[in-house]
Formats: sequence, C-alpha cells, structure tokens
Amino acid sequence: MAAATIVHDTSEAVELCPSYGLYLKPITKMTISVALPQLKQPGKSISNWEVMERLKGMVQHHQFSTLRISKSTMDFIRFEGEVENRSLVRSFLACLDGKTIKLSGFSDILKVRAAEFKIDFPTRHDWDSFFRDAKDMNETLPGERPDTIHLEGLPCKWFAQKESGSEKPSEEVLVKVFEKFGEIRNVDIPMLDPYREEMTGRNFHTFSFGGHLNFEAYVQYREYVGFIQAMSALRGMKLMFKGDDGKAVACNIKVSFDSTKHLSDASIKKRQLERQKLQELERQREAQKRREKEAEERQRAEERKQKALEELERERKREEKLRKREQKQRERESRRSQKKLEKLQAEEQRQLQEKIRLEERKLLLAQRNLQSLRLVAELLSRAKVGPGRWPSSAPPCTPGAGSPCSRSPRWCRRPGPTSRCRRRARWASVKVGRGALPTEMATG
Repeated sequence: MAAATIVHDTSEAVELCPSYGLYLKPITKMTISVALPQLKQPGKSISNWEVMERLKGMVQHHQFSTLRISKSTMDFIRFEGEVENRSLVRSFLACLDGKTIKLSGFSDILKVRAAEFKIDFPTRHDWDSFFRDAKDMNETLPGERPDTIHLEGLPCKWFAQKESGSEKPSEEVLVKVFEKFGEIRNVDIPMLDPYREEMTGRNFHTFSFGGHLNFEAYVQYREYVGFIQAMSALRGMKLMFKGDDGKAVACNIKVSFDSTKHLSDASIKKRQLERQKLQELERQREAQKRREKEAEERQRAEERKQKALEELERERKREEKLRKREQKQRERESRRSQKKLEKLQAEEQRQLQEKIRLEERKLLLAQRNLQSLRLVAELLSRAKVGPGRWPSSAPPCTPGAGSPCSRSPRWCRRPGPTSRCRRRARWASVKVGRGALPTEMATG
C-alpha cells in the first residue's frame, strides 16, 4: 500500500466512523503517459525529473497532491498523479491530455496522454460468477458465499483502542467501524493470533512506505445486503483519518471479497484445531525448556558447588601452606633464638670464667701482697729483735748434708746452732719467695 498523504481538502469525505475519526475519501488519481522519441545521438538521455517538472508546469494555477513515476522504459514514461478532489481531475485531464512537451536539447516533441486512474476493485459480477462456478463452495454456508470482505493495508494505529495506549488493532474497533453497513457475524485479524504465522507460513506484520505498521482483516456480514453495501461504499475510496487537531491524512487500502473460505465454520474449526495442536506443542516446548532450564540450573548449581568445594580445598591448601610456612618460620626463629641464646650463654660462661680467672688472679695477687706485707712486717719485726732470737722453727745452722752451711763451716762467722750466717739468711729469703713461710709467719 502507498504511504499516507496529507489531505488539505476534506469536503468530499464521507463518514465511516466519526467516533474514531475514520472517513472515506474518493480516489482522485490519474495516469499520465509521455511518449519518448528515438534517441539518435549516443550518450544522450532524457531526464525524468525534467519531464515531471514540465508536467507540473502545464497545470495552470493548480498543483498535484502527489506525482510519481510508476513505470519508465525507452519508449515512454508513465506517471501517477493525485489531486485534492474529484472536480480537479477533469481540469487536469483537460490541461494534459493530447498536449506536447518540448525539451531543451531535443528537436522532437513529446506527446502526453492522460486519463483517469483505473481502480482495481471487484464488481458484483466478479463475486457472483466466482461463487457460482466454484465447485467447492456451498452458498448456503457462511464463509462459502459472498459475505466476507478482505481488507489489506489498514493502519494499525487508526484501529487501536484509544484508552489502551497500544498501537495494536482491536477487533472491537473493527466491528464498530464496519457495522455501519450491516450486522457483522464474525471478524478476524490474523496478526493478533500468535500462532497464525506458524500455521500459514505468512507474515501478517507489514509496513507501508511511510514506515507505519499495517494489517489485514476479514469482516463477515450476516446478510448479503450488508456485504453489498460495504463493497459499494468502499469502491473507489481510500481511508482517511482526521485527528482531534483537525489535520487529516489518507491512505489507499485494498478491498476484495474473500475467496478462500477464511471465515467458514470448517476453516475456523480447522484453525482452532491447529491452534490447539500448536498450543499443546508450545506447552511441550515450554515444559521441555523448563526441564532443560532446571537441568541447566542443577548443573550450574552443581558446578557452583564444585567450584565452592574446589575453592575451599584451595583455601585449605593455602592455609595449610601458610601454616607450614609459619611453622617453619617459627622453627627457624626458635633455632635462631636457641643459637643466639646458646651463644649468649657461651659468651656469659666465657665472661664468667674470665671473671673468675680475673678474680682468682686478683685473689692470688691479694694473697701474695698480703704475704709480702706479712713477710715485710715479719722481717721488720725481726730486724728489731737482737741476735740469738731466731725463731726456733728455723733449721739449725749445723754443718752437714742438707743444711744451709753443709758445705763448710767456714761460711759461718759464728758457728753453732744460734749463729746467723749469710747462707742461712739467703736460704730463708728463697723459701719466702717461693711461698713458704716460717711457722711463726704462717700462724701469726
């Protein structure tokens, strides 16, 4: 279907359902053909845009609502033009039909032919003959006789519930719009059935040239007269929507009678059975997906549990490793401390031994000093004593073996046991130097 166009003149609009802003507007289209001359010079061509501009200039004080190229060949260019209302069609045809165009750079003249657009719409003879000749149709049954209209290219937004806020078409709105022509027995919007595309293999979501979502619908009338009135009203018309702001847009729709028994009882029952099968299949798929999802969840839970166990095991090993490392470090520190303690103890023992040795040395020196002092004191005290007062413990100066004067009596100036000879005095001094003291000195 063509894109929706803005409508400036709504004087010819016919009410369809004013509550939803829907009207019917006559199709005011024409076909314009421009015969092209034979191009004699190679590389030279005729501009379609220039021809279109010349056609627009041939219409005096008027302009096309839309003008587009429908077909272009080497022999002719065919345009489809549309105007605002039906009264302008004759004026445009008078300005265009039989006229000529002279293009710059071409000596030949282009002939123009214009005529009203031939609408592709079924007639009463078409559906009567079809249902009469069809062998698989029973005119006594609904859906197998001329009672159903097939509509294509209906804008979804125009047939949506206003209060719902959705742009999906509504069967209730469709019934309200088309019940003007007679009582409606049944309607069907295939795009609202989620299983229809899978049942038929068709895509019911179609877009127009302007990017708006369109849909197709089936409207079945209870009486033949309703069908006739609807087909007669829709013949040569396009659908127009007028908003609350007064702006109007229109779009072409395709209208035909249903020849596929779409709304017959057998077709409806068949679709219901197929829908039930698809619903059952969908339930099975959902159950299968649910089981797969549960299995995946269990698997993921098992994997998470396994990962948690592995993480715990790694954490345990890491802690064990840290514990062993800390234990080894403590043992090294303990050994180091023990070695340091032993070294300190050895050093203390050595210092103690050294101190003891020094003390013993000091004691020895003190003893020697004391002995020396006592000796000196004894010597000084004896020096004050007269001859013959040598202590009785001194060995007698008797000549003989082992005595101080054993060599010869001649060394003694005063022979006798009480004499003091030089030899004896020297012997006494030697004994004192070696640590031996007379009995008197040792005791007193």
